[in-house]
Amino acid sequence: MSSFARIPGRLRDVPVFLLLTAVFAGMGAAQNQSPQPAQQPVEPVFPAAVPAPSQPETSATADDAGLDARLGTGDLLDISVYNVPELSTKSRLGNNGDVYLPLIDYVHLAGLTVEEAQALIEKRLSDGGFVKNPHVTLNVDQSASQGASLLGEVARPGVYPIIGEPRLLDVISAAGGLTDKAGRSITVTHRNQSDKPVNVPLSRKLTDNPASNILVSPGDTILVHKSDVVYVVGEVGRPSGFLMDSDNLTVLKAIALAGGTTSTAKLNSVRILRKGPNGMIETPVELKKMLQAKVPDIPMKADDILFVPSSARKVVMSRTVEAAMQAVTAVSIVAIRP
Repeated sequence: MSSFARIPGRLRDVPVFLLLTAVFAGMGAAQNQSPQPAQQPVEPVFPAAVPAPSQPETSATADDAGLDARLGTGDLLDISVYNVPELSTKSRLGNNGDVYLPLIDYVHLAGLTVEEAQALIEKRLSDGGFVKNPHVTLNVDQSASQGASLLGEVARPGVYPIIGEPRLLDVISAAGGLTDKAGRSITVTHRNQSDKPVNVPLSRKLTDNPASNILVSPGDTILVHKSDVVYVVGEVGRPSGFLMDSDNLTVLKAIALAGGTTSTAKLNSVRILRKGPNGMIETPVELKKMLQAKVPDIPMKADDILFVPSSARKVVMSRTVEAAMQAVTAVSIVAIRP
């Protein structure tokens, strides 16, 4: 009994050591001998995607307006599916809020956040059996909601980013300036006041009226109107249509732009043809008295037609003079022959 009493602690430690050794040995054997799991059959068109490592959001929408920002028409989207480069695409959100994506056709994304749009695309890919466990990344390369739409008579209409506090002329300059047909009126519709468009008059020289150079905000729509036109036809030097740079274009100014009247013009029968609710309306113009300052000048309106007819008597006299000149020329030619 005395010999056993000297080693009771050692006997208790030995089983623990042996147990730990057996456990570690068994774990190593299990790892070396366990069979590899069988590969899942590939049912979809593309192989199952491995979820991408978590990365910070890099979309323009997330950077500029946060994840709660909503996609809108005109946004340029860059969409990719992890491990399936064939499905990567870059497309602009149409006016109806839809975007076309490979395999899944059109998807309505307008009004969704970036996260909601990614989830919807993933669901369509998964439900259609195209990709198993898809991971979609959506970035907004160009956000129309962060830009201003410039339409009408500018060199390059489109959506232009609003950075800082640009003014109207800055945006027009970015679009290449006004065209030759641009009028002197611009309508600016602010996003938060779509029912109250602002009409901005422009002078002939844009820098002459600083008050017209208003601030432009993201989401604004700028429409540069086409200039109104009046037409001068008949017995004038250059029959044509002329742009109205202002509202004070008159009959005499229109005649001057057309190069004046010809020698066969019937000045007492000039008239303005103006479109009315029930058809064309003729307004007599006493051009001869107007040229003599005996009657006031008449203002013209957009789409007016100023018609200067010919005088039959003057035409006959003109033809008689032409015939006489031709006769004189013929006689002179004969006279100088030897």
